[in-house]
Amino acid sequence: MTGADLRDAADEMTRALAPHRDRDWSVPAGTLTWSCWTTAAHIAHDLLAYAGQVTGLAQDSYLPYDLRVSPTADPARVLHVARACAELLAVAVDAAAPDARAWHFGPCDPAGFAAMGVAETLLHTYDITVGLGVSWQPSPRLCALVLRRLFPDAPAGVAPDVLLWLTGRGELPGHPRRTSWVWRAALD
Repeated sequence: MTGADLRDAADEMTRALAPHRDRDWSVPAGTLTWSCWTTAAHIAHDLLAYAGQVTGLAQDSYLPYDLRVSPTADPARVLHVARACAELLAVAVDAAAPDARAWHFGPCDPAGFAAMGVAETLLHTYDITVGLGVSWQPSPRLCALVLRRLFPDAPAGVAPDVLLWLTGRGELPGHPRRTSWVWRAALD
């Protein structure tokens, strides 16, 4: 996965959420305990953290910094911050050597960080749309890429449905509902 995929995920997020920026974002984001606003800020936080890992080539832990989005920022501004962080990660991933490694519970390549960034963006956009009562499904193409990179043992099925099921957000016929999960971004 590349920076282009991160930009596509950020475009998906914006198309899904920007029309609803004037709604009440203090409501819970789907089944999360976070509000929609906090979940959008979390997307930005993760994207920036991943960019720092890739550019800093951290080898054994996360770099000790954090993103603070002003609590007075309205949803439109929080989405703008998330897009900016997606761009930072996209630039970092595209600039990194393919054989570069940074820490994410083990050595992870730039494509793995891109996959995690796309997953965080799509999954939490889904959470926010559920919280806001908006019907939305993540991009099948991007979901298929995430499944291939982060969930290589995923069952067959429609990619968005499989990704939502794998992360405890949906049902998948013939499979029990999941209550815990982990993706594999680190390379063996």
